[in-house]
Amino acid sequence: MKIKEVIVVEGRDDTAAIKRAVNADTIETGGSAIHPRTIEKIRLAQQKRGVIIFTDPDYQGERIRKIISRSVPGCKHAFITQEDGWKKGDIGVENATPEVIVRALSEVRTEMAETAGEITADDLLKHGLTSGSDAKERRIKLGEALGIGYANAKQMLQRLNAFQISRAEFEAAIEAINKERE
Repeated sequence: MKIKEVIVVEGRDDTAAIKRAVNADTIETGGSAIHPRTIEKIRLAQQKRGVIIFTDPDYQGERIRKIISRSVPGCKHAFITQEDGWKKGDIGVENATPEVIVRALSEVRTEMAETAGEITADDLLKHGLTSGSDAKERRIKLGEALGIGYANAKQMLQRLNAFQISRAEFEAAIEAINKERE
């Protein structure tokens, strides 16, 4: 499988994992202290070929994703679950199987700068995504179902709208999560 866009990852091990799964070029951030030259490379790649941000499903990965998104608008995003990136006490893209990487790359989402706000904070509250003993677990499942990764309630609302998740998609995912509980 050949990927046209340049995939932004955190390090060499992530690049190796990507290359085991697909034929693609990568840019490595070298961690969360992203050098301005790296941002410029990502910006140029976005203009020429497009960019897919594919960072680890942890705090640092999310931090890197946000830094790049703010600096280089219109990037696509690929996500894996923490479970799919977990191996021997370590979490990261480098631990994902080629099948998981291919699936994540086939489900990329494009972040839009202008968010209309089809989903509201009231929707999250109504569906038990902001408070309650299982709110975090429900957000994890929602992120998995929609292919947008885990986020806290505030970030989940932003992500739902930035990735232009429709009300129909949102409600179908919520319905599936509710059926799981039964």
